Amino acid sequence: MERIKLNDGNTIPAVGFGVFRIPNDGSTYQTVKEALAIGYRHFDTAAAYFNEAEVGKAIRDSGIDRKEIFVTSKLWLQDNSYELAKKGIQSSLNKLGLDYIDLYLIHQPYGDVPGAWRALEEAQADGLLKSIGVSNMSPKLWQKYVPDFKVMPAVNQVEFNPYFQQKELRKLMAKDQVKLEAWSPLGSGNHDLLQEPVLVNLAEKYHKNVGQIILRFENQEGAIVFPKSTHEERMKSNIDIFGFELTQAELAQIEALDKGKGMHDPDAPGVAERLLGAYDVHADEK
Repeated sequence: MERIKLNDGNTIPAVGFGVFRIPNDGSTYQTVKEALAIGYRHFDTAAAYFNEAEVGKAIRDSGIDRKEIFVTSKLWLQDNSYELAKKGIQSSLNKLGLDYIDLYLIHQPYGDVPGAWRALEEAQADGLLKSIGVSNMSPKLWQKYVPDFKVMPAVNQVEFNPYFQQKELRKLMAKDQVKLEAWSPLGSGNHDLLQEPVLVNLAEKYHKNVGQIILRFENQEGAIVFPKSTHEERMKSNIDIFGFELTQAELAQIEALDKGKGMHDPDAPGVAERLLGAYDVHADEK
């Protein structure tokens, strides 16, 4: 598996496996076990996915050396403050059953982001978190918060696919070698995207499926991707994107598909309140 160097000196597998919306009824455990067997070594979970425990158990039960596996989790918006973030980090560690987390992110950049970030910085200094980063930061939110951070984020995990290529944001991040992680790298099954003639023609040329063409494009653009699928054949094909290389002309063709807008607008009015009401990561404590 190709690895990408982060601005803190750590490296991250270029392709990971996302577990968003996989239930914590044993399904996540089984899916992560299958993904490990296929060859995935990078797993992306979050407090608000409610399946950290099953991800951690599958990793521990695999018998694979912990150093070979890269685990990402995220602090939910509910805990965006210094004191709550410290507890949130420890909660993620406890649920995962791990001594450290390879990458930990502020999941949604609202509320007391500076306080939460300070807790992440301290946990990184203590070795509990190897790398730290942010998620869903638009250019506006990036400029609001990041210039005041003591430690520069290693990544910003945002919506990214051929229809939404985050060009302005990537320019801002490039100044400090911050890597983009792509959620919804395949456009959440967007039919129009999967039927784009440019992508279909490239899939025929390289004897790949359209998803592999998209993921290879994103990889060559420098993004870290973690497509989610619970279907074995799709899981296999999503990780098999390194046996060919798109030309500069082909990359330019895909770049021209950019619409400059995605499904999620972090700057939209009321988005913080809506997200805060969507998940209660402390429900089992009440």
